[in-house]
Amino acid sequence: MPIPPLTGAILSGGQATRMGGTDKGLVKVNGVPLYQHVLARLRPQVSHIIISANRNIEEYQKSGYPVFSDSMDGFNGPLAGILTALENSNTDWVLFSPCDTPLIPDDLADRLWNNRGNQLAAYADDGHRAHPTLALLHTDLITPLRRYLLGGDRKLMIFLSQQKATPVDFQNSPDAFRNINTLDECNNWNEQK
Repeated sequence: MPIPPLTGAILSGGQATRMGGTDKGLVKVNGVPLYQHVLARLRPQVSHIIISANRNIEEYQKSGYPVFSDSMDGFNGPLAGILTALENSNTDWVLFSPCDTPLIPDDLADRLWNNRGNQLAAYADDGHRAHPTLALLHTDLITPLRRYLLGGDRKLMIFLSQQKATPVDFQNSPDAFRNINTLDECNNWNEQK
């Protein structure tokens, strides 16, 4: 089945506590901000791009793409950014990636779309662990997600389970989901490349 138009959403709104509070998406890897590596992988797979960020908005706007801050105050974590991206999407489906996963698969959209079944959500699983922020979600999930957050819940996997989201097998590309969480990991990555 052909993939419909998708909006790609880069989640850059976290507090990056393991990076000492440094804005993770703007940390440079091989001289390029981390989120730009994700952007380069996401761009060919989608029709539109939006960025979820809660600080350094002007820096992210230099990408030329719309930047949105969390629409609900006091909700830390990826679900708040996911809700905001769904609310601001130009398309019915949104492909999500965190800003700290620079090697996302070139076929992420295709595989999530074609293996989602009839569900409104699908997420990547590399056979060792789930990667719920690498996901494809339909905008029909806006209302249940807002309700979930207003109920005080924050756990992304619980929300996806409640929505009967489909885990999609990416066992053949485990390195694609390597993420950078600390400045040491960033420096090691720079040295490896």
